[in-house]
Amino acid sequence: MKYDAVVIGAGHNGLTTAAYLAQAGLKTVVLERRSVVGGCAVTEEIDPDLAPGCRVSTASYIASMLRPEVIRDLKLASYGLKMVACDPGVQTALPDGKVVSWWSDRAKMAAGMRDFAPNDIERFFKIEDELQQLAAYLQPFFLEAPPDPERTGLAKFLELIRVGKRFRKMHGKETAALLQFLTGSLGDFLDHNFESEALKRLILSNSLYGKHGGPYQPGTAMGLLFHLLSGGEEEKQGFAGHVIGGMGAITQAMAASCADAGVEIRTDTEVAAINQTNGKTNGVTLADDSVIDAGLVVSNADPKRTFLNLLGDSDLDAEFRREVAGIKMDGPCGKVNFVLSEEPRVTGMPASHSKQERSLFTLAPSLQESEDIYNQAARGDIPDELWVDCVLASNVDPGLVTEGKHVLTCFVQYLPYSPKGTSWNEERERVGDKVLERISRYAPNVPSSVIARKVYTPKDLEETFGITEGNIFHGDINMGQLFFMRPVPGWSQYKTPIDGLYLCGAGTHPGGGVTGAPGYNAARKILKDRH
Repeated sequence: MKYDAVVIGAGHNGLTTAAYLAQAGLKTVVLERRSVVGGCAVTEEIDPDLAPGCRVSTASYIASMLRPEVIRDLKLASYGLKMVACDPGVQTALPDGKVVSWWSDRAKMAAGMRDFAPNDIERFFKIEDELQQLAAYLQPFFLEAPPDPERTGLAKFLELIRVGKRFRKMHGKETAALLQFLTGSLGDFLDHNFESEALKRLILSNSLYGKHGGPYQPGTAMGLLFHLLSGGEEEKQGFAGHVIGGMGAITQAMAASCADAGVEIRTDTEVAAINQTNGKTNGVTLADDSVIDAGLVVSNADPKRTFLNLLGDSDLDAEFRREVAGIKMDGPCGKVNFVLSEEPRVTGMPASHSKQERSLFTLAPSLQESEDIYNQAARGDIPDELWVDCVLASNVDPGLVTEGKHVLTCFVQYLPYSPKGTSWNEERERVGDKVLERISRYAPNVPSSVIARKVYTPKDLEETFGITEGNIFHGDINMGQLFFMRPVPGWSQYKTPIDGLYLCGAGTHPGGGVTGAPGYNAARKILKDRH
């Protein structure tokens, strides 16, 4: 069958790209190997036998930077998308039996800090203002291709002007601060600026999700900036939201928008190879050996899967393949999802908190403990302690569960991609037990209330969602793999060495998270190249 464009993968970025291409008049088909659309943004039952009708956001679980342009252009609200802001945006349960919260309202935040960080209040808000301003300088780069150092002549001059305009209002101290946040360590920054260990844990809880490196390693401070980039329909800085219907509601709305734009979406359709002749793509071959012809192929798969699995050794230059093979992935995290018979009763959770305000709590180690945990995982060991981020989605959206049930989704880091001396088949449930034991220290009623659970190790994430080495960001978020270095130097503009083949996934600029930005940027680049 003949199409103008084939999109590989019905994750949120693939659907975003497909929608824009179809809106521009291209006959577009999206091919998804799973039986459901959504990639890592899906809502599924945890255990249909033990807890029928109880659903959870299987992988990604909070919407933090979904671009308002994508929400608007794809008319996602009209297709049922509804997000409820997380407030508090971060909440940390401490070993001493207290729960500390990060509120959006400054007066409320200051009032809370008088109890757990009285000497840090003024400094905290001063730094928050500085961080928001620095994030605002980076924000414009989110929805445009990164700087292209390969350009020459007039094009290079114009590129310098484009980048320079973004920073024209930045003064010297801000330049130094930006460099510090992009290259420095989170731990050193927090130790230098704050006294309160509780405040340090609270900030740590929201700064290193899915990233390699303990908080004292260079480059970890950038998480402070990335989580202040804007998102949501109102484009609010630092927005994080619960999605009614789970994260799958985002991709279901995108799929409906695609369908109305004329996109054909095929599930249970695995792409075995990207076809090319003389350096130009001409379609794909499916796992059943059927062929789909198209002069444009857009891969939402990660760079390693696209270039090393879907193309042959002779299709690409050996040096390029070596660069792709060197992308750091080995996903450092997992998920454990629970169905419970009662709400977790977290020790120290304020009685004044509403159900929605009780919907999230992070069990974050101290800075030094986090460093030790990462080092254990980096050696291939399953850490003695685990960093667990918990979201009780049913407190915000009771439609996810049947009467009397609750769903708790737990993001776990750090974990080794390949456990040393054993396998994830042997260790999977042990990790589930370790997560449950850690939660029990803060919410003692949880173990006896478990009806069902499902553990996703890094290997499970790879096999279930087709993400190489289980890396949720399609490649680690570090300065060597960001901006014009993503996915590899020289190929950051969504184009690839194969004419007519583009990337649109999280392995491209600006990276991971359910933002739609890579898909948006890729579509704009493709349409520009066609004119």
